[in-house]
Amino acid sequence: MQTAPPRYPGRAPIEAYGNGGFRFAGMSHRGSLLCLGEAILGWTPTSAEGLTLDDFALLLAEPAGIELLLLGTGREFLMPSVALRAGLREAGIRIEPMDTGAACRTYNVLLAEGRPVGAALIAVE
Repeated sequence: MQTAPPRYPGRAPIEAYGNGGFRFAGMSHRGSLLCLGEAILGWTPTSAEGLTLDDFALLLAEPAGIELLLLGTGREFLMPSVALRAGLREAGIRIEPMDTGAACRTYNVLLAEGRPVGAALIAVE
């Protein structure tokens, strides 16, 4: 039996990150996050190394008008593979990789501006 990832039904700024998780909407989540247009979901990757298009299946199934995806790659910046960038671009999604802290801050600003942004955030300790 496969269980669905934890899901928060809505958009919310990231209040804090670290200790292996995130705080948002007054709640805590341990692990990585995928912030989509209408939900924040638990996300299984623990490292940005080796990410593939399959890791973004939820986003690709329902892009919800997301034009820009911020990729928080952990404590340090890591450029995603050419194949991943090309696959997302073919789906009409531009990816902007940066360390997780910068991705959280940028996501909050763009979210406050009402921009069509999503975030894939690798948890950091």
